Amino acid sequence: MSLIPSLLGGQQTNIFDPFQGFFPFTSTISNVPTSAHETSTFVNTRIDWKETPEAHIFKADLPGLKKEEVKVEIEEGRVLQISGERNREQEEKNDKWHRIERSSGKFLRRFRLPENAKMDQVKASMENGVLTVTVPKEEKKKP
Repeated sequence: MSLIPSLLGGQQTNIFDPFQGFFPFTSTISNVPTSAHETSTFVNTRIDWKETPEAHIFKADLPGLKKEEVKVEIEEGRVLQISGERNREQEEKNDKWHRIERSSGKFLRRFRLPENAKMDQVKASMENGVLTVTVPKEEKKKP
């Protein structure tokens, strides 16, 4: 029996593996164990949302992605949408895979922005694998 239950199902072992089942991926590589052939998406994209007096700031760790592979969109109803895709490595005929733990696939996150967000002034930048989206706020109206 495993000390941590596998979220992907499959074979139970007596080895304590803190990463087992916590990093879903897409794989069709033939020499990977059957339990690893589960299809999933790259949903582990963590995003921080911080509000300062001037803006709402979103930060996402997206290592290995280029800015061209990430979309930042504003939808109706003040919704900020961040999406993208990480492709898996190409299988080479002579390669022998021992482990695949890095996630691949599509991700999509949506955030409903508050009334004070200036939707027409959203800025996004990507540096060292960190996406930063800044949504300025309207100044508070003084009575």
